[in-house]
Amino acid sequence: MYNSLKKVVENELQGIHEAGLWKEHRTLQGRQGTTVVADGKELINFCANNYLGLSGKQELVDMACQALGEYGYGTSSVRFICGTQSIHTQLEEKLAEWMGFEDSITFTSCWNANEAVFAALLTDEDAILTDQLNHASIIDGIRLCKAERYIFNHMDMADLEAKLQEAQGKRLRCIVTDGVFSMDGDVAPLKKICDLADKYDAYVVVDDSHATGFMGETGRGSIESEGVLDRVDIVTTTFGKALGGAIGGAIIGPKEVIELLHQRARTTLFTNSLPPVVAATTIKVLEYIDEHPELREKLWENTNYFREKMVAIGYNVPESVHPIVPVIIGEGSAASSMARDMLDEGIYVIGFSYPVVPIESARIRVQISAEHSIDQIDLLITAFEKLGKKYEII
Repeated sequence: MYNSLKKVVENELQGIHEAGLWKEHRTLQGRQGTTVVADGKELINFCANNYLGLSGKQELVDMACQALGEYGYGTSSVRFICGTQSIHTQLEEKLAEWMGFEDSITFTSCWNANEAVFAALLTDEDAILTDQLNHASIIDGIRLCKAERYIFNHMDMADLEAKLQEAQGKRLRCIVTDGVFSMDGDVAPLKKICDLADKYDAYVVVDDSHATGFMGETGRGSIESEGVLDRVDIVTTTFGKALGGAIGGAIIGPKEVIELLHQRARTTLFTNSLPPVVAATTIKVLEYIDEHPELREKLWENTNYFREKMVAIGYNVPESVHPIVPVIIGEGSAASSMARDMLDEGIYVIGFSYPVVPIESARIRVQISAEHSIDQIDLLITAFEKLGKKYEII
């Protein structure tokens, strides 16, 4: 019986190869950090979401070891049966207070949070307005709810307003956007979005996964850097990027919304709770971020330095302030080949091409960390200059 499926799968795999879209999984040895060992070779790592350099931090490893001894390895249950431990409620209280909201609920990933936040709150009487470049987890989360879908052009406020006008007959209108979009590192115009939400009686959901912990004056994310901490209604985010880089996510918002999610969200009712070791360590991460503002300062210093140098040597780098820095190459096979050649230069980066990004907009996405040294960044710039000339990009 498997033979028919086998043929279909083999054809799909062949098509991925022929299109030049095959994703190689490089095996890393040891901890995540600014340097990694991949397939036996030491490389400078410029493609992790390790914005504050916390993934391999010894203080967090020590906290995790302590938590394992106190709370065990896992819960073996969902939240409402026997999967809620005191450390889960402590984290949720801490996270809500840290973000300046009433309450929060944790999940095993932000993907699961985005699957919960729409299906549990919206019905076929409602409307959801979503940026066309929102993350795949938002797209899949929206697919699970019955609300009517309105997709507005990327960060186009005129188009969003037109869609809000169309949706005025609905019971509820939910506007959802990434705070930072992961392919280009561009930051959503959250003030304008909140202004339109006020005008048309909508509520706003922001996935701040690529901003929580380092954007804004105190690291509360794009909603802080854009001045809307007290205007966004619901935030979803991850613990898997700047907040230690492990796993887990959360929804943060009004008390009543969080209580309804406890009662209705399928990704908490029917799946195990967050591993307690992650919950305990994430509390430590939030405290660590507040105690070490110099990490954010160094991250912005590194980011600005790299962006300025890349523009100076002739690369097309989309304008933004974020440590996601897409270096536009253009043609997909050139981006893939250049990323492979970077390995010979001791640099670990990844090329992105269609359908992940538009045709002729292939890029190497560089991600800067507070832990990178200027010497490491200079080596990256030197490699880009050398290979840019080889591929006639600069």
